[in-house]
Amino acid sequence: MYVIFRVDPQNEGGDVYALFPECPFGDNFCMSFQHLGGHAAADYQGCIERSRPAKPEEYADLLAELIRIGYDDLVVRERATREMHDRRNREAREER
Repeated sequence: MYVIFRVDPQNEGGDVYALFPECPFGDNFCMSFQHLGGHAAADYQGCIERSRPAKPEEYADLLAELIRIGYDDLVVRERATREMHDRRNREAREER
């Protein structure tokens, strides 16, 4: 499962969150995860525009938490490919 870690520089301390570009979460959104709040819907493009890539030392704790809760097959990437978005969109259409 592909995961993209980002940092929101607008928040004090730079909140780190994970985007799952292939996992649909409602219409036109992908799944995201952060320490506080857990899973949520995310506008992938909006998140990319308002954040920067997280460095490994910044996302290490979040990655450890994801593995602890069962995400043991994660592949870290910096950006999603068109194919990842296409898979998410196909899956979202099939769920309707």
